[in-house]
Amino acid sequence: MTPFLEKFSRKYHLPIPACEALLGRMERCEYRKGECIVRQGERNGDFYLVSRGVWLGHYLHEGNDISLWFAGEGEAIFSTRSYVDDRPSSITIEAMCDAELYALPRRELELFFGESVEAANFGRRLFEVQFLDLENWLLAAGGAPRAEERYRALMEENPELLRVVPLKHIASYLWITPQSLSRIRARLHRRKP
Repeated sequence: MTPFLEKFSRKYHLPIPACEALLGRMERCEYRKGECIVRQGERNGDFYLVSRGVWLGHYLHEGNDISLWFAGEGEAIFSTRSYVDDRPSSITIEAMCDAELYALPRRELELFFGESVEAANFGRRLFEVQFLDLENWLLAAGGAPRAEERYRALMEENPELLRVVPLKHIASYLWITPQSLSRIRARLHRRKP
């Protein structure tokens, strides 16, 4: 059992045999740093499972690059707008380092969901997790908890981000400026024994 599949199983509450069945339908793909599975304004309703690397979901708004989420090993990624509504994506999904994904076209994932109650429940949980992550991000962006606490929590959950993600994207995700993030990092570094 690969570590990314174990993480996927835990996060989305899909038993290992069902994870393996899903993975058996998927195509392994490799990406280089900076490559995208979809760009803002393009369509791609495919479903992806991250087996290696870190991905960023972001978009441009009035000239500002806004970071929405990061995804790493064992997490699902896809353009919700393209998947659900077959419309152009509102975000770009970009590799922050060399990465590996497993891909499945939407129609194949829908067939998988229809094969059993367990698979259908996975589909429901997949979107529940997406909604919960969105709500958590929106609540954090509203100012509580403080930026330093949000930064600490992010680094505890995803320590590899600092190695592969430019600080401007981490700052954007935290809803602060890169300068504020630098001050937070310097303050935390000074506190270390």
